[in-house]
Amino acid sequence: MLFIIVVTLFVSLMINIFLKRFALPTIIGYILTGTVIAYAFGLHQAVNNHTLQEIAEFGVVFLMFTIGLEFSLEHLKRMRYEVFVTGTLQILITAALVYAIGHFVLGLEEQIAFICALAIALSSTAIVLKTFNESGEINRVHGQRALGILIMQDIAVIPILLIIGFMSSSDKEIGALLVHMFFSAIALLGILWLSSKYLLEPFFEQIVKTNSDELFVGTILFLAIGASYLAHAMGFSYSLGAFIAGMLIAETKYKHQAEADLVPFRDLLLGVFFITVGMQIKFDIIFVYMHIVFLLLVGVVVLKFGIIYLLVRARESRRISLKVALSLVQIGEFSLALLELSRSYGLVPSPYGQIMIVTIVLSMILTPFILKKLPAICDLILHTEDQTPEITGDEGAIAGHTIIIGFGEFGQSVAQETLERGELYIALDNNIEIFHRAQKLGASIVFGNAAKKEVLLSTYPQKAKNVIVAIDNPKKLLHVCYTLLELVEHERIIVKVHSKKERDDLAHLGLSNIIVENEISSHAANAIIRDTPLV
Repeated sequence: MLFIIVVTLFVSLMINIFLKRFALPTIIGYILTGTVIAYAFGLHQAVNNHTLQEIAEFGVVFLMFTIGLEFSLEHLKRMRYEVFVTGTLQILITAALVYAIGHFVLGLEEQIAFICALAIALSSTAIVLKTFNESGEINRVHGQRALGILIMQDIAVIPILLIIGFMSSSDKEIGALLVHMFFSAIALLGILWLSSKYLLEPFFEQIVKTNSDELFVGTILFLAIGASYLAHAMGFSYSLGAFIAGMLIAETKYKHQAEADLVPFRDLLLGVFFITVGMQIKFDIIFVYMHIVFLLLVGVVVLKFGIIYLLVRARESRRISLKVALSLVQIGEFSLALLELSRSYGLVPSPYGQIMIVTIVLSMILTPFILKKLPAICDLILHTEDQTPEITGDEGAIAGHTIIIGFGEFGQSVAQETLERGELYIALDNNIEIFHRAQKLGASIVFGNAAKKEVLLSTYPQKAKNVIVAIDNPKKLLHVCYTLLELVEHERIIVKVHSKKERDDLAHLGLSNIIVENEISSHAANAIIRDTPLV
């Protein structure tokens, strides 16, 4: 097993290094890795291992947790139309049309047509949201509309799984299941909401006061996995519990640091998930039923595109509607779980199930290419170039500001002079006592570790006039500067150090604006900061 893990990591690295030369996403590399490993070691059946499935599923769970961190309850309330109207109609209309075509036109048995219809109605949360997160499109209008539909699809997984369970046993009463689901949902929401309202902040306070990074990471993992397990124990999907937990933490000051600490686990487990997807590709099935798979793939893409486009077009422009529809034409990862459950219950026989699995995987492979070329495809269809910036209400609201990393005496002096010039600033510090004092004084401050890229992104560094780094710890200062240089041009970075030795230690980074505190006054430092141009 250790040998297989080592080989898997090596194959994944080699494939992704090669694909990056063509600017292709790592998702494709992971799927291809799964296919190579499955054929090299005969591991096609390993994907049915329950433990492996649960480990892989937690990639999606952590993804939904980080998505939840971007959405407060107020944000979700603003998205209620996309979630509860557009999302619900998309599932119902798609499932109804696929069932009608499958049963009445193609002659499939009722239960096979019904299960396939439910599977086809779902899209891929993992691929779409991971790609949109990486590109920043999750904050744009089409990203928000797609997210609303995907949230509803994840919620719909719950009743769908209940329906499959009901179909497998004549002993269960559907009414009793629905009543149980309703009260379980109330209990789940109540427990999580009460915990966040009365326990979350004090719990985090005690953890942060320990100044232990590993305890903070452990806390985030505990909350994400604990909420997921609680949801699963009550009959819901793991990802729904994680999403709700993320939304509740989004109401706290720890959201940015929580996201930064969870991202490595999320990306690693998402890689495992996509490798398991690749392991399900069987070329013998593709060759025997190639014509059916191709026709089914084309039919699904066309049908889902048409339905989603028309639903979104009722309230949005043609371009946004096209982008949302193109983003969600694939069949999703929950559909694989749905088909596997149906197969275990004997509801979908082998040929149909294998054809559906191969079609799902191929649609997922196709998706990153579509998402990468969204603007070009829209330009081709509309015969016009995109002239309007598709941004949501909050994006673009902050620009030309000063970022102050480290809100000690020097940072507060810079903040004061910035305000006197009539300009905006955002401070960043991971000392909880400094954070609380600054908040009481009305300072614009974010809690988090500036060495984490995700925390820095919360301060909009690409749009900042300049970034002031005033950290006393030389080692941490070096890490922060390394991270900053990935996001900001070196001309806009101004670093305050205590001595010439610290300045010399930063010389290899190519930073041109380094202030030695012992050689320059606070007023002169502010003059340098004031005169730094906006790049």
